[in-house]
Parts: sequence; structure tokens; C-alpha cells
Amino acid sequence: MTSPTEAKQVYSEDHLPEFTPMPWTLSEIRAAIPAHFHVRKTWKGLLYLARDLAMAAVVWRVALHIDPTFRSEAMLQYLTPHAAETARWDSSSLASGSLVMNNHASMERDEVYVPKTRSDLGIPKEGDVAFDYEDYLGDTPIYTLFMLVRQQVLAFPAYLLFNVSGQKGYPKWTNHFDPKSVLFTQRQRDAVILSNIGIAFMVWVVTEASRRWGASEVVKFYGIPWLLVTHWFIMITYLHHTDMELPHYRNSQWNFQRGAAATVDRNFLGWQGRFFLHDVAHFHVIHHFFPMLPFYNGAEATGYLKTFIGDHYRYSDKPVFQALWESYNDCQFVEDEGDVLFYRDRKGQARVRPATPFRAQTSDSPLAQQDTF
Repeated sequence: MTSPTEAKQVYSEDHLPEFTPMPWTLSEIRAAIPAHFHVRKTWKGLLYLARDLAMAAVVWRVALHIDPTFRSEAMLQYLTPHAAETARWDSSSLASGSLVMNNHASMERDEVYVPKTRSDLGIPKEGDVAFDYEDYLGDTPIYTLFMLVRQQVLAFPAYLLFNVSGQKGYPKWTNHFDPKSVLFTQRQRDAVILSNIGIAFMVWVVTEASRRWGASEVVKFYGIPWLLVTHWFIMITYLHHTDMELPHYRNSQWNFQRGAAATVDRNFLGWQGRFFLHDVAHFHVIHHFFPMLPFYNGAEATGYLKTFIGDHYRYSDKPVFQALWESYNDCQFVEDEGDVLFYRDRKGQARVRPATPFRAQTSDSPLAQQDTF
């Protein structure tokens, strides 16, 4: 006989919190944010740029003393002006980034971290046959850790080179370096060409620096910082796209504002994240709604946004490395059917369910109110 405690632990989707997609238009949400928060101040942006450049110079000077045998002023003078070229010229990531922002949480149009479906993983439809999810999806912790570290190190170059985690329906060799790729619009192609020129130039710089001062010095002063930047970039973007409580949409249930709300503000590294990362994780939801809103107005603007959209605003103060581990372990797949979807874990269980009218595709399913961006 099942004990009362065991009975409470029986999983039932009827007991899950219900989610109803937001009803507001983008115009209504914009009207809730005071207009002056959208005003960009050049002098303020330049002050932040000067601060960041000063910190980079200080860190470089300190790094010169990590190895007491290395005192190459020539290398400092050579690499400093060129290191900035990577950020300056990588226009392809900016171009594709606009598509990610505009199509966020759309199963058909999102460009990154598109969830795998039940059929993608070869999992039979619920109820068709007896199926052991944990046996099929489970891995040892050490293997999971290895795969997570692999993601943190290789995911960004793999995404640029092979469109990993992007739309599966794109041509086989889709990448971010082909100006004619389906990822880019006609007017973005010149930016992609400039980006390729900049990347080729940086390859030459790194190669020449390795020849002059040795590969070990280039690894210390360029390679390791590059890996760290890649790690933080992937961690931030992954956690903003991947969570058991974030919805994804298909077909007419998706619109820009619903997709924009399908992310979460995180207390990412506390004050350090706010200071060094310019609030990119602390106030990311407002950035999704209004990408051109200055980051230094994000905190105040978020207060107004939160008041207006209520429970559709999401915030997490969970330690970010714990959140990364849990999301990587838990967020396994979404269903093949339905227009409002939530991740399921290694047990095939969800944490949130769509409200009844949104649980499956039906001819009388409420249509999402469309708005242009």
C-alpha cells in the first residue's frame, strides 16, 4: 500500500503551476516605460568605455608580473592595439544577434539554444510504450561534468562554425562566416565580409606574435583571456535561454513580446557581475524587450517593466554555477506537439504546464496578439 508521503510524491501534471502567455502588445509595454530611459547619452557611454580600457590596461600591467622572467614591453605595445580588433570587427555575431533577439523562444525562428524535441531524442510518445526516462537520458556525474565543460569551452566557436544549437532545418553547412548564409539578411552581408576581414587580420596578428615571442606567451596573454571570455559569454547566454520555467512557443502563439519575456534576470556574480559585465545578466529581460535601451538605465527601467508584466517577469538569485549545473542536467527536451512548451527533465517531467487552452494545437486555440518590432 502506498503511504501518504509516497502519494504526495507521485508526479501529476494536473498539480503543476499553470502558465498563460502574456496578452499585451509591445506598444502597451513600451508605454509603461518612461521615455527618458531610452535616451542614450554619448558622454556617459564614453566614460564607461574609458573605465573599461583603463581596467584592461591595469590588468595587462599586472599580468606582466605573473611570470618574473617575462618583461616584454615590445609585446605590450604590439598586441594591445590589435587585441581590440576582435570585438571591433566581429560584426557577424552582432548581425546574427539581432535575429536571436527578434525571434527569441520561437521554435521555428530562434537562432540559438533551440530545444531538442521528444522525437529528436528518439523518445516514444507518452503512453505508447513503457519507457524508462532515467535509464535512457541518465549519465554519470563525471560524464555530465565533462560534457558541460566541453560546452563552456567549445560551444561558441562551434556555433559560429557549424550553427550548433541553432535551427535544424537550415542547410547542412550553415555558418556565421558565409555572407550569403540564411542567417543574414541582404543588408547584413557587408558587415559579415568586414567581420571576416577582421578575423583574418587577428589570425595573422596571433600567428606573428607567436613567431616573435613564442606560443606560450600568446596563450598566456591572449589565449587564456579568450577562453575565459568565451566561458562567461556561453554561461550567460545559456542561462538566459535555458530554464525549466521558461516557455517556448510554436506557430501563432509566438510574438516578439512573448519571446522577450521568456528569459530570466539573474544575480550573476553579485556586484562583480554588475560592475564588470555592465548588468548584462542582472537586467537582461528589459534588454530583450528594448535592445537599444542603454544598459545604465536597465535597473530603473526594469522596475517599471516588472510592475507592468507582473508574474511574466522572472528573476533568480540562485548561485549561477548551481543554476548552470541544474539547467544542464534538467532541461532535456520539449514535446513534439503543442504551441506553448516547457522543458522536461531526465524523468520526462515538467515543472510548469501551459493553461488548458494552450496545451495542444487546436483550431480554436486563442491566437497570439501580433505586434511588430
